[in-house]
Amino acid sequence: MKVVIEIFACLLAIITTVNAGGPTLVLLDNLAIKETHSIFFKILQDSGYNLSFKLADDANLLLSKYGEYLYNHLIIFAPTVEEFGGAMSVDAITDFIDGGGNVLVAASTYSGDALRDLASECGFEIDEEGASVIDHMNYDKTDTGYHTKIVADPTNLIDAPVIVGSKNIPPLLYHGTGLIADLENPLVLKLLTGSSSSYSYIPERPVKEYPHAVGKNTLLIAALQARNNARVLFSGSLYFFSDEAFTSPVKKAGDDKKHDKSGNKDVAEAMVRWVFKENGVIRVSFVHHHKEKESQPPAAYTIMDDVVYSINVEKLSGDNWVPFIVDDLQLEFVRIDPFIRTTMKHIANGRYEARFKIPDVYGVYQFKVDYTRIGLTHLYNTTQVSVRPLEHTQYERFIPSAYPYYVSAFSMMGGVFLFSIVYLHYKEDTKAKAD
Repeated sequence: MKVVIEIFACLLAIITTVNAGGPTLVLLDNLAIKETHSIFFKILQDSGYNLSFKLADDANLLLSKYGEYLYNHLIIFAPTVEEFGGAMSVDAITDFIDGGGNVLVAASTYSGDALRDLASECGFEIDEEGASVIDHMNYDKTDTGYHTKIVADPTNLIDAPVIVGSKNIPPLLYHGTGLIADLENPLVLKLLTGSSSSYSYIPERPVKEYPHAVGKNTLLIAALQARNNARVLFSGSLYFFSDEAFTSPVKKAGDDKKHDKSGNKDVAEAMVRWVFKENGVIRVSFVHHHKEKESQPPAAYTIMDDVVYSINVEKLSGDNWVPFIVDDLQLEFVRIDPFIRTTMKHIANGRYEARFKIPDVYGVYQFKVDYTRIGLTHLYNTTQVSVRPLEHTQYERFIPSAYPYYVSAFSMMGGVFLFSIVYLHYKEDTKAKAD
């Protein structure tokens, strides 16, 4: 028996290791990228990702087979590809995202039509071919040309540590094209923006027309979290993830301070952990509701009942689910529109509780928890319940506001009684006189 248990434990450990990151397809322009970005790929492999390297124009490319996706994640480090090979296409990738897959894309100064179309589907727009992000105020001292090797300040990162990690890091190196986001798309996240002096344009040309992106509107790295919680990260720079960018010292022109290496590695690792759902994943593990002083939910609630609603929320930490603790989780009691909205109280170990009185309006309601925060998966949970009016035996018999009516009724009864006595007595007297 002990041997069987040990074998089972070993198999469980193997399964856990294999599924830690999941199968990941990596599309490359050429196999040299595998060497120039070896540190980045090693980070993924050490985290348990099973990487399959293929050329972006490989004639045998497949994302799914027999209706099942072969990979959990997709990395596209093929900026110049004009058309994907095999069964791979922009439509296939968008279907992959619609199916819950996660995608990491890196473009460059010379981005092909395939990436432009994919970016457009995700709510981004890449600058024209040959354009780079230029910043004459914030560039690396080694760049003696057009100032396209810019030094991005960590303060330009989005204020979401769950996505980009800590901002207390050295400056970032960036060399690539500029992006702009669809302002009407609420799902787009601006992860890294340019400084106020940056713009995107073709360096060799004089600026005779308004650039594609200017100042803070210049996106260097952006992301999309779809409504199904699939995540897409789009970088305008393949160089950002390279070994050179990870290990190069940084010295901004005009600044005497020198950093031994950039903060690219820290930010890239944090972003890839987010986009592949190692960070920022929450779920509901338990929901319960009942009347006060009871333990089980009734078949239907009655108006003005006192209700207790509880929910357990967990977040993913490594391979384990741990309690998710916040102070702004709200509950809505909804019948078309919310009748009650209240902040739930954290009890213990990720369990939240709300107590309230059901409104004096019967109908079909929902207990709804809708929690949306930057960097976290969308938490949405509803439970439908019925609320009925009071039964005839549940109404109050004597209410203070009706006392005048009670008095009038009894006074009328008393008056009729007295009148009856007088009337009967009078009739008896008349009959006696007649005799």
